[in-house]
Amino acid sequence: MAKITFETADGKEQTLEIANGLSVMEGAVKGMVTGIDADCGGACSCATCMVYVSPEWSERLPPQSSDEKAMLEFSPHVAETSRLSCQIKVVDELDGLRVKVPASQH
Repeated sequence: MAKITFETADGKEQTLEIANGLSVMEGAVKGMVTGIDADCGGACSCATCMVYVSPEWSERLPPQSSDEKAMLEFSPHVAETSRLSCQIKVVDELDGLRVKVPASQH
């Protein structure tokens, strides 16, 4: 289980404990994080769960798959630290992860 903090565009923070094996997106949806819509349910086909990962965490995450990279190419407001939260599986080592929800998803 890992505690993950979500920051919304208005600066509000919400920290959730998410069980190992779930995706960051699944935890966000269960925790009703504003801006994580997950329209495709985690199939990596909509990018409505995009987040900006804090730079200090970017290199700790598994690399992006080709599907994730392709999906992000079509997302508005993509940044160097953009990731699809449906593609990040929660493990103990992610305890303390911080992500920001883009303003475009509010």
